[in-house]
Amino acid sequence: MEVQFWAATDVGKSREHNEDNFLVDKRLNLFIVCDGMGGHAAGEVASAVAVRAIRDVVANNREIFDQCAESPNNPKLRKDLLRVLEYSIQEACSRIYEMAQADASRRGMGTTCSMMMVAGRRCFIAHVGDSRIYLYRKGQVHQLTEDHTLANEMVRRGRASSPSDVDARYKNAITRAVGVYESVEVDTLDFDILSGDRFMLCSDGLSGYLEGDLETIGRYVGPREVRTTATQEELKRITADLIGFANESGGKDNITVVLVGVSDETEDIETEEVHLTMETIRNIPLFHYLSYKELVRVVNTTQKRAVAQSEEVVREGEEGEELFIIMRGTFAVFRGEREVARLGPGRHFGEMALIDDGPRSATIRALTSGTALTIRRSDFYNLLRKDPTLAVKLLWNFIQTLSTRLREVPVAQPRASREFVEAGTASQLRVPPAITTEEIDLDLVEDDNTNPPGLSLPGKAPLEPPVDSPLSLIDDIRRIESITGEEITLPGVRADELPPRPTAESLLAAGDMTPPPPGMLTPPGMLSAPPMPPPIPSSGPMATLKPPSEAERRRHNSGHRISSAITSIEEPQAEPQTPDEP
Repeated sequence: MEVQFWAATDVGKSREHNEDNFLVDKRLNLFIVCDGMGGHAAGEVASAVAVRAIRDVVANNREIFDQCAESPNNPKLRKDLLRVLEYSIQEACSRIYEMAQADASRRGMGTTCSMMMVAGRRCFIAHVGDSRIYLYRKGQVHQLTEDHTLANEMVRRGRASSPSDVDARYKNAITRAVGVYESVEVDTLDFDILSGDRFMLCSDGLSGYLEGDLETIGRYVGPREVRTTATQEELKRITADLIGFANESGGKDNITVVLVGVSDETEDIETEEVHLTMETIRNIPLFHYLSYKELVRVVNTTQKRAVAQSEEVVREGEEGEELFIIMRGTFAVFRGEREVARLGPGRHFGEMALIDDGPRSATIRALTSGTALTIRRSDFYNLLRKDPTLAVKLLWNFIQTLSTRLREVPVAQPRASREFVEAGTASQLRVPPAITTEEIDLDLVEDDNTNPPGLSLPGKAPLEPPVDSPLSLIDDIRRIESITGEEITLPGVRADELPPRPTAESLLAAGDMTPPPPGMLTPPGMLSAPPMPPPIPSSGPMATLKPPSEAERRRHNSGHRISSAITSIEEPQAEPQTPDEP
């Protein structure tokens, strides 16, 4: 893959100082945008320390990057590289926090951090805060990062329909930042790169004027001619246009933009496979209503399996733990010796194995050679644990699919085929409750299908939910909400029908909450302290992570401003160039 890039920053129209910093390292294919906070002489120091610390950690672990570039399809190497990126942000977080503790004037300083790295045919992303990374692919724009802001959190929990509905006083409140605490939770993502992909990393000085306006991003970032390879001159022009757009829109904050374009003259079979995999997953009913980022996470859990003609993929009566999605070929479904159905590309079978370990209800045999994607139960569970919003959508789709199949079962048939009945059309599926996503096709959603489905059988009256909910259960739920900070919604019960949520004072009085230690305060704009990151193992490839030398740490802690460090390293011994560094 050939990588082209350009980067620029601007102070904007309202600020006197630029607290943004970015770094581009051509040799490592590393791109970083940081937006400092904490005021002059604090925010700019935090963002400068972050870009240098991250670059040093990544450079010191170059061998993992090289191995991943050579074997991009190795899941273990991909996880190792993501952990390197996460560790680099944790190292930056620790340094900034130590500096703030040593100087009262810098107490509470921090920075956002959005970084990406290109290794072979894979892109690796690590992210904290409200700077953003966008992907332009095949005429469409996708936001790959999630804002760690109070406004976005309120939208996610259903307290607001959009960030614009949140009180202006809280719109800039950050729920995660590098350096405010000694450690921070880092979002990571990796996926296949396609020729023609373009990436935009930017601070909120630009993204704040592009809220939900993916069409505008596409007009600026997309090529003017179809199938045009990105050049440095073109990216330079686009960067200047985007900064001009932000200033014309108000320029209320510092503006930083990094554009990256990748190209490959050979559109090979591997590129076609990536296209086919994504489109196959997207069209499966179990994965409807997922955003592009969520689809990428699902694709990353799949394994590709070649199937020979006449091979039995699933055998009736045996246990299994895999969902199969057909990409190519034709498969027959047998119950005993009788063929009951045939399945082609885009169909799936075996989904019940993801949620129970019961025996298979039919045998699946390949009539032709083909290819199938598989998702193992353990990988599916890990996906649900890591992303609660994605978990809600996936489990809702499971309920929709199973509900459709139950309604199709004749009353006289005591046992239904639970895996191989046609899943129904997209128009029969309902949007998950309290879920907003850019991928929902409103044309496929019926107006009267907005509530969770009831359960009914042909010839039987629908099962009605109990009218009265025990008050003791409501009290228990309210206590759990206040202690964990998570809101629990009861289906079919309106918020105004429930007793008020207990306050922190009432919980303390009742003994259901432990007061914080004396003197422990939460910095403004932060919801809570993040959990400590997992320790680096003492053995294996990840045990070779090398922290920067003491000399490098002293250089970072000097507090000098590092302005927009663009590096184009041709020699291994060269250091990144920083125009304002003494």
